[in-house]
Amino acid sequence: MIDIVATFIVFFAVIDPIGTVPVFIAVTTGYDAATRRRIALLATIVAAGILVFFIAAGELILNALSIPLSAFQIAGGIVLFLFALSMIFGESKPDEEVRMASDHSETAIFPLAVPSIAGPGAMLAAVLLTENMRVSIWEQVQTAGVMLAVLLIVYVLMLAAGVINRVIGKGGASVVSRVMGLILSAVAVSNTLEGLKSYGSLWGP
Repeated sequence: MIDIVATFIVFFAVIDPIGTVPVFIAVTTGYDAATRRRIALLATIVAAGILVFFIAAGELILNALSIPLSAFQIAGGIVLFLFALSMIFGESKPDEEVRMASDHSETAIFPLAVPSIAGPGAMLAAVLLTENMRVSIWEQVQTAGVMLAVLLIVYVLMLAAGVINRVIGKGGASVVSRVMGLILSAVAVSNTLEGLKSYGSLWGP
């Protein structure tokens, strides 16, 4: 049995549903309500497909490349930590991805599904939380279920984007993104230390 609360917090931090709201508003500016709902649904389905793929095949790809999961865990922890620092000190997720939306074609796929929802942090977390040697198939299914629950929250928040934006504003979304970055940095350090421990054990005493 996985720690559902801890897994939920990790996915909530890396996916950042609230930070997706201003991105969604920027991407869907000028569309009618029905089109915005279709874009929200498509973006959620695409993001879910990408993250489920990483849960199912991410470790297999690493094995095919002869990369030990402990090495990926160390690298993933470092990348997650840098990602978390960018959330805390750099441009927040809303600031950065709203700018991306204005610079590129505004579609449900980019930047909404990728990288706003299924970003690099979420992909790494999907692989690290479903290690085959450590996590059973049933626990991997549970992890996928928690991840899909977070994506459902993303979908609901996108549908209610207008109301949420009026309540918390761009500044509120930025604050939430930075708090999630702080939580994510702690998770990243934990992953790196665990990876170093596992990698060291491969070489024996």
